[in-house]
Order: sequence, then C-alpha cells, then structure tokens
Amino acid sequence: MEVILKEDILTLGYKDDVVNVKKGYARNFLIPQGKAIIASESAKKVLAENQRQRAHKFAQIKADAQAIADKMEGVTLTIGAKTSSSGTIFGSVTNIQVAEMLKEKGFEVDRKLILIKDAVKEVGSYKAILKLHKEVSVEIPFEVVAE
Repeated sequence: MEVILKEDILTLGYKDDVVNVKKGYARNFLIPQGKAIIASESAKKVLAENQRQRAHKFAQIKADAQAIADKMEGVTLTIGAKTSSSGTIFGSVTNIQVAEMLKEKGFEVDRKLILIKDAVKEVGSYKAILKLHKEVSVEIPFEVVAE
C-alpha cells in the first residue's frame, strides 16, 4: 500500500516521501497516528505542487544542515558508564546519552535524529550516525569508558 509520510520516520523515510508499506502497518499505525496519508492520485498532485513551492526553502534548510555537519566533523565524544570488572556495561549506551554529550559540547540535537546501529554494551569505540537532513548525515565517533 502506498502512503505519503507526513513526518520523518527514521526507519521508513522522510516527510513527503511516497513509500510502500504493508496494509496493516498503514491502517493500524501510520494513518491513525497522523504520520501518513493514503497516496491517492489527488494527494500525489497536491504533494508535487507543495514540493515545487517549497524547493527554495528546502535548499536553505539543507545548507543550514550542511553547516552544522561541517562544525560537527571533528567532534569525538567520551561517554562514561558503570561497568563490571570484565568491561561489560550495566545497561547500555543509547542515543539519549549521545544527545546529552553533544549538548555539553554545544550542539543542540534531537535524540530522535541519532542512530546507533549496534547495541553498545561493552567498553570500546563506536560510531553514531546523526541524520540532520534527508541528504545530510554525519558520523560521530564516541568512546565508552568505565567510570
């Protein structure tokens, strides 16, 4: 079933994307939550017109996101966590801790934009991907150390 996303969904797509999803996912979650609408012909025409009108605005937003990404290029984070004697973390490091460390460095970033692919459950070096825009993302290396 084709739907038009009304907001960014990290694992599915970005606002105004036309994506194919299963009917149950669309009817039971996306549409009732207001996250998507059914992609009818008239909805697609409205979407095309809106995108044409917003093209200039999106170029400015992309330029701003690229400027933030350039500032973050050399940033590395060190996150302290309580660990056992073998180096295993009690709990795990999530995007919330990464967002807090970025805030301490002076970057106000929404935690929903941060993606950590692997579960961080041991001391070591990892990478987080920060999706600032549809076409702009930055990799932020971080190291987890024992407190």
